Amino acid sequence: MITAIVHHSIYEKHDTGPGHPEMPERYRVVVDALKADERLWNSLKEITPEKASQGVVQAAHTKEHFKRVEGAFADGHDRLDADTTISMQSFDASLFAAGGAIAAVDAVMHGEARNAFVAVRPPGHHATAERAMGFCIFNNVAVAARYAQNRYKEIDRVAVVDWDVHHGNGTQGIFYTDPTVFFFSMHQYPWYPGTGARGETGHGKGLGTTLNVPVKAFTKAKDQLSAFDAAIGEIASKMKPDMIFLSAGFDAHRTDPLGQLQLEDPDYVSMTRTMMEWADEACGGRLVSCLEGGYNLETLGPTVREHVATLSGQN
Repeated sequence: MITAIVHHSIYEKHDTGPGHPEMPERYRVVVDALKADERLWNSLKEITPEKASQGVVQAAHTKEHFKRVEGAFADGHDRLDADTTISMQSFDASLFAAGGAIAAVDAVMHGEARNAFVAVRPPGHHATAERAMGFCIFNNVAVAARYAQNRYKEIDRVAVVDWDVHHGNGTQGIFYTDPTVFFFSMHQYPWYPGTGARGETGHGKGLGTTLNVPVKAFTKAKDQLSAFDAAIGEIASKMKPDMIFLSAGFDAHRTDPLGQLQLEDPDYVSMTRTMMEWADEACGGRLVSCLEGGYNLETLGPTVREHVATLSGQN
């Protein structure tokens, strides 16, 4: 069982400014924690991604959004919205971020790895088709899901699971009317960005292909895990995806400053195993995990290490 690790030094060069929670050190603590476990690191297949092209990005985003982002950097702006600050290398970092998720898809589809983890920033799940939002510039997972469908004839239906403490409103919106993509989010509610109620289930042809499981603050971890496993079982009974994507935010950890949920490292191991079992049953293990949130620099690295060790069969 080979797990790919996709990373690039430019992810650390997206400078969000002093005091911003989505800071460059997030990338460094993740990579350092993985490298510190020599047995794990040596078992991983390292992949250096390339930039995503404009055309590939626009499969999930409007042309206007791409041009607006590109123009903001050319004009020297320092933010795309109230929360999403940018620097000179942020545009390249955002294209390499989407490119990282794409590289993970290629590695899995070419048989170079059974699954993959993308140690990426900026994150992506709040970016809508039309705008940047909530630290996110382009929606890495959505771009990769569309790429997989457009590039590989064997990929028709995909599933996106989001366990970040914040609802993946951008991903939901991009696929809300699409019956070929099932989106499932478990998140603290009510919480930023205010979306993700249980009644949000899709629209038109996509009705029934969105599942939200809102969780109250301070819910016990065992209750959250039970709800997660039940949701995956429900989705698995409805569809058999050809590839599964995971928006792997780690800010539902009990120590995270931006959330109020109670998960710990063993809980993430359990959820990872659930995802892998589903991927094994549905699509030959094809699973691509992309880093989203997680803002406690002391716990983020060890938690990601446990996630990746589980993906690689070492937990």
